[in-house]
Amino acid sequence: MKMISSLLITIMALHLTSCKAIPTTFDVILSDYSYTPNEITVQAGKEITLNLQNDGFVSHMFIIFKLGTDAGEKYGPEDEENIYWKVQVLPGKSATATFTAPSEAGEYFVTCGLGGHHEVGMVGKLIVVDQ
Repeated sequence: MKMISSLLITIMALHLTSCKAIPTTFDVILSDYSYTPNEITVQAGKEITLNLQNDGFVSHMFIIFKLGTDAGEKYGPEDEENIYWKVQVLPGKSATATFTAPSEAGEYFVTCGLGGHHEVGMVGKLIVVDQ
């Protein structure tokens, strides 16, 4: 009986240590022309804080598109209706911004909407997982 109890305690401890909480605060560097990291995983519906640092020589944006949408080949005014959330950071500056993660799990397209940045590959991904 003692051996079974010890085994159960060990299994429970291993299970608890394997469960990692998904962070809600992320440091993101915006540079000319990329995001680091370029993928962020969040839980659906959680309040998310981004600490954004623009290390580039020009302004950059962090734009999250609605699920199932993206900017196609070129970002333009027609994309505004597909935006879930966005923030702009001036060159050499930092900003802290908070938003509520989408409630639907999936992969959300992220890009910079300024002057051709999307076209040269300034894209990323917000991965939303169920709670």
